[in-house]
Amino acid sequence: MLNYRQLALCALLLPALAAAQSFDIAITVDDMPVHGQLPRGMSWLGIAETHLKVFKANGVPEAFGFVNAGKIAATADGEAVLDAWRAAGYPLGNHTYSHMNLSRAPTLDAWYADVVAGEPPVAARMAGADWRYLRFPNLSTGGERQQDALAYLHAHGYKVADVSLAFSDWVYTDAYARCVAKEDTAAIAAMKTEYLANVDSAIVRMKNQSQRVYGRVIPQVLLTHLGGWSAVMLPDVMSRLNAAGARYVTLAQAQSDPAYGLPGGGSVISRTASQKGIRLPDSKPAAPPLEVDKLCR
Repeated sequence: MLNYRQLALCALLLPALAAAQSFDIAITVDDMPVHGQLPRGMSWLGIAETHLKVFKANGVPEAFGFVNAGKIAATADGEAVLDAWRAAGYPLGNHTYSHMNLSRAPTLDAWYADVVAGEPPVAARMAGADWRYLRFPNLSTGGERQQDALAYLHAHGYKVADVSLAFSDWVYTDAYARCVAKEDTAAIAAMKTEYLANVDSAIVRMKNQSQRVYGRVIPQVLLTHLGGWSAVMLPDVMSRLNAAGARYVTLAQAQSDPAYGLPGGGSVISRTASQKGIRLPDSKPAAPPLEVDKLCR
């Protein structure tokens, strides 16, 4: 029988053990080759190369990049970004041509056309490999349009790239570029502190919610974006994932888990909780959040 001292020790160790509980995770990168504003002193190819270097250093076997083909011509190195991704051995998928949100598309046919328009630069670089994965822009599956959209994708050989974990890097992307331009180091430091705290809490929340919804920590699919802020923060993000017990796998491996059988938008954990009638508690920041959109204006 455990004595009080042993029980107290267990109580102290349990949070650390939970934090280190290992889990599989696939990495996906949206909005290639351009996401948000380009910070001064950076290039889109340099941002891509930073991502690739950090992923390789952390033993990531696959980082699935999702392309908005309409953005390729927006920058001189758009083509080079996609070529570098493939040269690193990482796959590309379709994020629609113009990042068209299915819910806001004028018609279903217009959205289908945007999917088709996004295919050529991906297919050309993925010859002989499976590129027919689609990531819904804004993770919106269209509400009443969802059934028709999924039927269309299935008929054209597509699989949907799901999401279970994200750190909202996109919220900070443009603010970071503005603050770099203004050389506001204090604002950048505050953003980094808040962001990494959010990363830590999101990982803990993911594990807790997964246990509550599935009775286990399911394989994860992380959503991030190919932006300047993401590149700067990626080494710290990967360090935190490693410390939390991440084991990096491919998207196909992660989504082979039965947890990914329920279609829909947003996070797979949240929609499965809703389907099961499980109420997940709202996340509350440890401190009042920064008004990121107002920084460095």
